[in-house]
Amino acid sequence: MAKHDFYDLAIIGGGPGGLSAAIYAMRAALKTVLVEKGVPGGQVTMSDEVENYPGFIHISGAELSMKFSQHAESYDLETISQEATALDPGLENHTVTLANGEVLKSHAVILATGGSPRKLDVPGEREFYGKGVSYCATCDGFFFRGKTVVVVGGGDSAAEEALYLAKLCKKVYIAHRRDELRASKILQQRIFDDCNIEMLWNTVLTDIKAGPDGVEAVGLQDTVTKETRGLNVDGVFIFIGFNPNNELVPAGTRMNADGLVITDEKCETKSPGIYVIGDLREKFARQIVLSAADGCTAALAAAHFVEAKKSVRPDTCELPADLDQ
Repeated sequence: MAKHDFYDLAIIGGGPGGLSAAIYAMRAALKTVLVEKGVPGGQVTMSDEVENYPGFIHISGAELSMKFSQHAESYDLETISQEATALDPGLENHTVTLANGEVLKSHAVILATGGSPRKLDVPGEREFYGKGVSYCATCDGFFFRGKTVVVVGGGDSAAEEALYLAKLCKKVYIAHRRDELRASKILQQRIFDDCNIEMLWNTVLTDIKAGPDGVEAVGLQDTVTKETRGLNVDGVFIFIGFNPNNELVPAGTRMNADGLVITDEKCETKSPGIYVIGDLREKFARQIVLSAADGCTAALAAAHFVEAKKSVRPDTCELPADLDQ
């Protein structure tokens, strides 16, 4: 159970964004609680290698997550290992309800619940995540320099990531279940003009095979003829959509067509004192460093909000007695 039932700030989600927010909130002397239903660090903990977070040439996702968590805990951060099931905004304060029935109240709330890439749900996908299966070319493309990879998807994200990988890899295949891409025309033209990219039309992945060193091949099926075959590749990059964890976002909050929350530059929503950060927020890219930056921004903004909320302005101003002569 929580030590307090009222807080300056409640942070929901313990990934890089939530933990970064906690660090800045504690340094701002806010009475803060962090609610995380799983392991601190979020999806980063599942990454085998991280080489694009400043300050670390090479570090595992689990180790980076541990360092985030240890840093936050060094400030005596209060954490609750529970799932938050509801967030109700209010004029005086906001209310967070937990799965165990506990109710927390706070002046401000930071939602850092993130999201997750849509999965193919084929054999080998989950088992070899971080060992050749990736959902982020910008994050992991470097590890496949000079190798052969397959990109799954047909939208803008798949096209953009395939073009990025084509600059690094020996060969890039794009497997798409239809006979035409959904990506914008300009991206399609770039795909067709790149001699390093080969389209696999009307094709779906049936399974992913790996050996001691990671992914070695994928199974493919033609959606028209139903014929199957294998393809030797070193990596699989999947871009078939992103599911934001927006269940706790209050009704009436602005979101885009993909369910990502639209905020201002302070990461604040239209509900005063409610902030959204990380992969749940609409922005240009999804990266660990950007989520951490969002956490910093939202915590600093929340500190100003809480300070203004707590400030008491007297109705009348009286001069000191020695001056009233």
